[in-house]
Amino acid sequence: MTDRWIADLAWLGGEDLDRDVLLEVEDGRFITVTPDADSASASRLTGVTLPGMVNAHSHAFHRMLRGRTHRQGGDFWLWREFMYEAAADLTPESYEEIATRVYIEMVRAGFTTVGEFHYVHHQAGGHPYDDPNEMGHVLIRAARRVGIRIALLDSGYLTANLDGTPLNPVQMRFSDGTVEAWLERAGSLAEFYRDQPDVRIGLAPHSVRALPEAGLSAVAEGRAPDAPTHMHVSEQPAENQDCLKFTGVTPVGLLDRVGLLGPSTTVIHATHLTNIDIDLLGASGTGVCYCATTERELADGIGPAVAVKAAGSPLSIGSDSNAVIDPFEEARGLELHNRLATGRRGDFAPRHLLEAATANGATALGFDAGGLVVGADADFITVSSSSPRTSGLTPTEGVAQVIFSATGADVTDVFVAGRRITRD
Repeated sequence: MTDRWIADLAWLGGEDLDRDVLLEVEDGRFITVTPDADSASASRLTGVTLPGMVNAHSHAFHRMLRGRTHRQGGDFWLWREFMYEAAADLTPESYEEIATRVYIEMVRAGFTTVGEFHYVHHQAGGHPYDDPNEMGHVLIRAARRVGIRIALLDSGYLTANLDGTPLNPVQMRFSDGTVEAWLERAGSLAEFYRDQPDVRIGLAPHSVRALPEAGLSAVAEGRAPDAPTHMHVSEQPAENQDCLKFTGVTPVGLLDRVGLLGPSTTVIHATHLTNIDIDLLGASGTGVCYCATTERELADGIGPAVAVKAAGSPLSIGSDSNAVIDPFEEARGLELHNRLATGRRGDFAPRHLLEAATANGATALGFDAGGLVVGADADFITVSSSSPRTSGLTPTEGVAQVIFSATGADVTDVFVAGRRITRD
């Protein structure tokens, strides 16, 4: 069966919007994408139709902290203590409810895919559930209940710091004890979901603090060639200082040394990079995911996104702590943060921001989505062109008007694999 829609306006990857774009879908993929079409038999999409937005980095349970950590002030490290308290209370039942609510919020805001960076694996104290992957299954069930695609990025976590400090009691939930045990458990999860189009399983060495150099080498040697690999990198200056002290190189330099840089790897935050780090990331084609709303929420700093892109790294976006869930806010944050840091406007063209929010994120998570393109997964959204934020939109300025003015509240319709998930 062929489903047919015609979009008033649609973004097909260029500088402008196209009119009357016919979208035909069979078996969850686009078979026709035709601008200036005349099709009375197609259902009309009123507004601006875009590829589905991709959230390349999420911690669903962090949503529990929204608005509850500001009175105390402090820094990232103090915030982390509040996060540990939230993690300590999770059960499979509560985690599924939390994740379901978070994924509903994502879909309503226009996200059609989420990369869930998952590290709360076991019971309190570190004892596995009867199924060691119970918490992973919980997150995938939540995504399927909502209808959002999910890449579960299974995290390895062995030490509390680069000097080998043992894990604290809460962190024991995150750990499999050895890198071999982690890779075996994550491998069984990947086998369980093999060839299921709505799920990908990737590897996520948590950070240089949590996985020693030998563990990172094991990941580089043992990962499947097409498995997405994601990792927190250089989020805080203290992380860089410790890495230099104990390994002699920066976190990016360590990933280069063990062979973990490359197109299947995405580093998260990359806030505090050296020029050499930027060159290593770009030359290897390693992706970089920025999470603008979390990076300002946690006082991480402003990352060198313009230089990273210029060096050759594809950029993606993520909601990370889920303090805000809005793909437009994350995408324009790349440009607006850069304006604050440099005093310049326009280092990112509007279409580059949309690419970061769509196709680049899909590639980072291993999905064939992110564009209104024949053969791609039919994930797309429609944004109102008549809300208080978007009225007056024109085809020639529409890409900029959408990315800089719209919010998740302006998303009216969301489709995943051609199936309508939300309406109005």
